[in-house]
This record gives sequence, structure tokens and C-alpha cells, in this order.
Amino acid sequence: MNLSRLYSNKPLLFEPLNFQAGLNVVVAEIRLPENQEKDTHNLGKTTLCHLLDFTFLDDRDPDFFLFKHSKVFSQFIFFLEIHLDDKSFLTIRRGVEEATKISFKRHSIGNQDLTKITEKDWDHFDIPFDKAKKLLDGRLDWKILKPWHYRKMMGYLLRTQEDYLKVFQLRKFTSKHIDWKPFLAHILGFDGPLLKQHYDKEERLVEKTAEVQIIKNELGTAIEDISRLEGILLLKRNEFEKKQNQLDAFDFRSQDKEQTKHLVDQLDVLIAELNSERYFLTQNRRKITASLEEDQILFDPKEAQRLFQEAGVFFTGQIKKDFDQLIAFNRAITEERSGYLKDELQEIDVRISEINTKLNSSGKKRSEALSYLSTTDVFEKYKQVSDSLVILKADITVLERQRDSVKRLQSLNKEIQGLQEEKTKLQVQVEADIRKQDSLETSLFSSIRIFFSEIVEEVIGQKALLSVSCNKNGNPEFVAEILDESGNSTSADAGHTYRKLLCIAFDLAILRAHLTDNFPRFVFHDGVFESLDLRKKTKLLGVLRHYTELGLQPVITLIDSDLPPGEGVFSDSEVILKLHDEGNDGLLFKMNSW
Repeated sequence: MNLSRLYSNKPLLFEPLNFQAGLNVVVAEIRLPENQEKDTHNLGKTTLCHLLDFTFLDDRDPDFFLFKHSKVFSQFIFFLEIHLDDKSFLTIRRGVEEATKISFKRHSIGNQDLTKITEKDWDHFDIPFDKAKKLLDGRLDWKILKPWHYRKMMGYLLRTQEDYLKVFQLRKFTSKHIDWKPFLAHILGFDGPLLKQHYDKEERLVEKTAEVQIIKNELGTAIEDISRLEGILLLKRNEFEKKQNQLDAFDFRSQDKEQTKHLVDQLDVLIAELNSERYFLTQNRRKITASLEEDQILFDPKEAQRLFQEAGVFFTGQIKKDFDQLIAFNRAITEERSGYLKDELQEIDVRISEINTKLNSSGKKRSEALSYLSTTDVFEKYKQVSDSLVILKADITVLERQRDSVKRLQSLNKEIQGLQEEKTKLQVQVEADIRKQDSLETSLFSSIRIFFSEIVEEVIGQKALLSVSCNKNGNPEFVAEILDESGNSTSADAGHTYRKLLCIAFDLAILRAHLTDNFPRFVFHDGVFESLDLRKKTKLLGVLRHYTELGLQPVITLIDSDLPPGEGVFSDSEVILKLHDEGNDGLLFKMNSW
């Protein structure tokens, strides 16, 4: 499939543009001296690439120039005529104001002007956007891309300056790897659908793992043992049923019995145990405090020396040294012991605080129980039992939710285990496919590798390498690099000039490798010669002409200062559009800048 013609319903503002079967050149001439040093000139050579993408039914982007300046372009309708592989022509009609309504007409003769034909003359008129993309996908019939849509390929066919930053990941592919790597693998000759399955499993694993974490965060420190939860739920429900029966029968004898038993068997025993423990801890605390105060060394060698001197006894030399060492030793032991005692004192204080809190709570419960037992007001008892039922019901509801969450957690963990096993199997298959295609000299990938390296070597005299390897997750990493004479990687591809060359070489190699398939034959490269030295420009032009002889249709743009050396570099038939900066007549759109 080749480009044939691009035109609009306003030919005075946008002149028809006819594409040739071979090399197509758009030249922008900078005639005004004040524009010579500018990096951008806004003449329209890059805009042309965006306009082609628009007519190939790119999604509506509010920042796209046609929509961003809708007051200027709202009345424009654009027509793209393409030459299909069956030798027929297809015209795509898309307006700016109603950009989601698309029309198609198939015809046997090219270079048509369909701006004046009526609605009934179109094969399909103003059909919805999504349906139109499906219809165009069928008309293009790029079978080799299946199961992917034709739009996936457009980024490699229409390269602007923004698309030279990376060889494989285009500006359109700034999202997840699953959105572009399987497709890239597919056109390189690998099993793209298999890789997509692998990414799908990986994404589902991430989603399920995140869901598990959410449930764990909601559960917090709650019970995650389903058996314990079921057991506690059973006991709570049983207790709820008993209390409900008491309320229904207005009989609180069993409740009185339970309260008495709870008061005697639990609360009184607990309070007694806590008081006993607090007494023991308080005694220990007093002893530790006293011990810390007593752990002081009262002997002072200097004072002893003074007293000995007054008594006429010598206290110097070895005697004083021995005392100093003894004191230092005792001080070390005392400091270590004090450290242990302080830690123990801190633990005792924490425990005493916990006991006081429990005693206060237990005392309150004991008071409530005694109050319940001492009251003779049956309605008061009814109220208290009713209140306890409300609390029990809330406990049961919380436990049921916890149980459901734990069950969901168990189900997710089982699902994650299954997904992990499936992902591992797919990873093995992906790695095996990459090894196979990488090693076969007759594989599509090997052909693309050879064409890619030949183009780069022809232009700069160095070989280039396309390689694919799997990372630790089993996903492919695509690399394009320039090699030195020993076959080692260099840093040359890190520069913008050579990286652009790698992008051009990659696109051309892909198209050449698919020459025998139903596949696009055109490719648009914006600013193709920019920043290359003169000899390399000539070499690259030779490559482009060679590829036109093979049946491809390169469309290139450049400014006149980037022309390869020599007179009459391009023939009149090759230059399909000349732009310049001397007034509106030299612009792609013959109007004031918007």
C-alpha cells in the first residue's frame, strides 16, 4: 500500500499534494536571513506528517493543531487517497468539525478529486469513528499484523522529530510495555500473541497481589485463621440466641446466673490476680530503686592520700595505683548492673501501667455486674440484656465481614498461585521462542537484523546490531546499538544524530523484510538529513534510492541547508512539495500562523 494523494475542500489554503511511487521529498527553503539560525521554522513539513496521521484516523487529541485551533480549521475537510495492493484506490474523507464521522470510496483510477461528489456517491458516508477504523483495517488488509490493528504500525511509518528519541518505543507508546512490546515482537518475527499472554498474566498477578494487600490492610491485626473465626462466630451466635430467648420469654434467671458466675469466676479472680501481681511488682520496684541509690563508690583515693599524709604514712606509687584500678573495676561493674536494673525498672513501670488500666476496666465491669444483680427492676434488666444483644450483633457482623475477607484472601492466594504457575510456563515458552528465532539464520528477525546493519554500515561505515534478551521477569528487552571493528558496543548510538539513523534504518529494514507480505510500502521520516555530515547525507540518500528500487515509498522532509552536496540532488519528480518563509504562499497552509 502506497500514498497517492492528500487534498482538502479548500485548495486555495491547502494545495493538493500528489505522492510518487518512488522517493518523495518535501524541501523547506529558508530564504530570509533572520530565519537562518532558528531551530524551527513552522513552515509545515512536520505538520504534514501529523496531517497524514489524522487522515489515517488517529484518535482525537484536543492538543492536536486542527482541534486546538478549531476556529481556524473547523471548516476544513481532508481527503487521503491511497493505492492498495490490489491496484485499486481508496479515498478516506475526514473533516475537522465532525472528526468522528468518516467516509470511504473505492475507485480504480487515482489522482481523483472527490470534494464535490454527493453523499450517495460514497461507498460509506459519515460512519462512526470506531466502525470506520475497523472498516479501514479490513480494506488495508495488512494480514501480517493480525491480531493487531493497523493503527499500531502507524507510529513506525510516520516518524516526526519527537519519535527519534528511541528506536522501538515511540512517542505514542509512553504507556505500559504490554501496549507495544508484544506488537513489536510480532513484527520482528517473534510470537507476539504469546508474549501478550505473558504480559496479561503478569498484569493480573499485579492486580491480584494489590487486592490481597488491600484486604490485609482492612483486616489489620484481625484474625486470619478461618477455623478460629468460624468457632468464635458460633459461640457469639449461640450467646445471641440465648439472650434473645430471654428477652422473648421475659425471663432473666439464666442471665442472673451467668452474671454471678462471670463475677465470681472471672472478674473477682482476675482482679485478685492483678492486685497480687501489682503488689509484687511494686515491691520489686522499691528494691531496685533503693539498689540504684546505694550503688555508689564512697572511697576517694585523693582524700585517702590526704589523710595518710596527715598521719605521716606514705600513700603513693603502687598502693595508690592498685586502689585506682580497683575503683575503676568496681565502677564498671556498677554501671553495667545499673543498666540492667534500669531496664528492669522500665519494664516494671510499663507492666504496672497495664495492670492499672485492666483493674480500672475490670472494676467497672464488676460494678455493672453487681448493679445488675442487686436491681429488682425487671425493665432495667430487660434494657441491659437488650444493650448486650446490640453489642453481640455488632460483634457478629464484624466477625462475618472478617470471615468473608479471609475467605476472599484464601481464594486470591490460590488464584495467585495458579497465575504464577501459568506465567512461569508462558515465560519458558517466550524465552524458548526468542532463542529459536534469534538462532535461525532464515528467520524474519535474522533478515531484519541483516538489513538494519547493512543500512547503518553503508551510511557510517560501522556495523549495527539488533538484539533481544529476556529480563528476570521473562519479558524481552530490545536493543539497537552501533558496534566497533571488534564487534563491541559503542556509545555512538547515544547521540541524537546516530540514534535517528538507527530509527530510520529500523523502519526501512522492517518494511523490506515484509516486502512479500500484505504490508505498507511507505514510510515518512521528518528532518532525515539533519545534523549528518555531508558524506553521510549522500550515503543515506543512496540507501533511500536503493529502497525505492525495491518497491518502497520513502517520504522525507528537510530544510535546504541540510541538502546533500552537489547540484540537482533531487529530480523534479522527486520533490513533491517546496515550502519557504517568504510569505503565506510558501507555507503548507496558505494562511497566517495560528
